[in-house]
Amino acid sequence: MARITEIRARTVNVPLINPTSFSNRQVLKREYALVEVTGDDGLKGIGFCYGGNNAGALVTQAVRDLLGPILIGEDTHRVEGLWQEMYQESLLHGRTGSVMRAISIIDMALWDRNARAANLPLYKFLGATETDSVPAYASGGYYLEGKTPEKLAEEMKGYVAKGFKAVKMKVGREDLAGEEARLVAVREAVGSDVLVMLDANNAWSDLPSALRFMRMAEPYSPYWIEEPFSPDDIDNHRRLAARTPVPVATGEIEAGRWRFKELLDKEAAMILQTDAAVCGGITEFRRIAATAASYGVEIFPHWFHDLHIHLVASTPNAAMVEFFADDEVLNFRKLIDTQLEFDGGRLKLPQTPGLGFGFDEDVLTRYAIDSWR
Repeated sequence: MARITEIRARTVNVPLINPTSFSNRQVLKREYALVEVTGDDGLKGIGFCYGGNNAGALVTQAVRDLLGPILIGEDTHRVEGLWQEMYQESLLHGRTGSVMRAISIIDMALWDRNARAANLPLYKFLGATETDSVPAYASGGYYLEGKTPEKLAEEMKGYVAKGFKAVKMKVGREDLAGEEARLVAVREAVGSDVLVMLDANNAWSDLPSALRFMRMAEPYSPYWIEEPFSPDDIDNHRRLAARTPVPVATGEIEAGRWRFKELLDKEAAMILQTDAAVCGGITEFRRIAATAASYGVEIFPHWFHDLHIHLVASTPNAAMVEFFADDEVLNFRKLIDTQLEFDGGRLKLPQTPGLGFGFDEDVLTRYAIDSWR
């Protein structure tokens, strides 16, 4: 048995090299909240999340001031119990958002620490379904200044050349003619056998606008339409899902099993994109995945391939990892000391204990907003 002796957190701010746009916003930098949980056996686990473009320190503060103090001295393996105590402690401060992200990264660090103590990769510690590699799709297709449909198509074709059999692109920023030009270029470049996912990033606020886009897009066989509306507008997700043959995917910033159950009960999504760094950690991810399995629904985890490779490899109804081939957008890659390897559209599973990587302290210092404490 090991007991928690220290929980430290810090915030880093990593600028994007190029301003990058989604359907309705632009990102210039990313702030990440990081955590370390240490046991009295000297072993340490790490956790992390995207804290937003600004004020990522809100997550860090919740770790330091709200959640960390109640965990000191607790058994590191009492993960389910500690999750419930953190959730109860935070009821008045918000059951989603920054506080739930703080719960998520502490929970992640506990699982990582315990897997390292067992000298097992995290996916094996959780109970593996795969032990060699898992399938992935290449995520990209962002809006950049001067990025023509031809350049977008070249990017997507490049992913296919690397062996990926599925790719994702952003949609929803341009008018219908502009979006169709982008989609035509991509489909012609990658061929008919490659899955093409479309990510709208909450582009529309009304059903007619979303339907006009889908009627244009349907002939090009998109694999899914992701986040067509605000995450809180579950009813419009349901209405769209009933009116298009293209599966609706959502859930990347949802938290807690209850909201995911509402999505499932209302048939508002055929694909869930649960993010363990957002939803309540690995503990809550597993609950959500088990609930989804009872509805016959698959999970395609959002973001952070270094984390979600372990969850796809240990969750029967988790289908694919979202993979970012460079650090242009997912610049968290700059902060860690080991990168995943891929071949033939599959990511190779780490064979080292825990998550299989650590933070690069020199890089953290370069981007730090505050120090470890």
